[in-house]
Amino acid sequence: MATGTYHGMVTPSDCALALIDYQPAMFSGVHSHDRTVIVQNVQVIAKAARLFNVPVILSTVAADSFSGAMIPEIGSIFPGVTPIDRTSINAWLDGAFRIAVERTGRKKIVLAGLWTEACVLFPTLDLLKAGYEVYVPTDACGDISTEAHERAVQRLVQAGAVPVTSLQFLFELQQDWGRSATYQGCMDILLAHSPYGIEVRFVKEFLGGHGEGHGYAKAA
Repeated sequence: MATGTYHGMVTPSDCALALIDYQPAMFSGVHSHDRTVIVQNVQVIAKAARLFNVPVILSTVAADSFSGAMIPEIGSIFPGVTPIDRTSINAWLDGAFRIAVERTGRKKIVLAGLWTEACVLFPTLDLLKAGYEVYVPTDACGDISTEAHERAVQRLVQAGAVPVTSLQFLFELQQDWGRSATYQGCMDILLAHSPYGIEVRFVKEFLGGHGEGHGYAKAA
């Protein structure tokens, strides 16, 4: 990353989310992570985007001829969004994808997909070149090996992209548990898709809710 470059936190009003190639054929080649964990993490970022009204772009590659449709765990979150199907490995080379990004009007793009070394890395490099800030939730991405994923993340960082995690994206959007309009939505995401949900269930069911000293809103 260039010396002196500062990348602030994302907010609901300044970012857009792109989810690329979460399809059966692409998942079949993933061996860098437990694939079920990736499915959970991508649902965290997808549901966070929906909760905070962040613009979302979905894209697939060769859906009808090889890779299959976008997995329903994502598609069901955005029933009104039709994935942009491509032939290009690099989504940025697809005119419809590029126009969709530009139409969001956002300069911060949160981008995740399969595989990290190609379908995540390639459009990220071009987005950076085009003047966008790119944030990659690396725990929602995967590749054919741990080394392939890690080398891709290293190259992303060297190019200027910002590695984040799925929950970090959610928490950056929320910022303050006192924001009651989205508090319960955040807790629902944690309950459904994170190990922390087990603790939350215990607190709510056996201790009657969050303690006064934890700094959480009483909306729970």
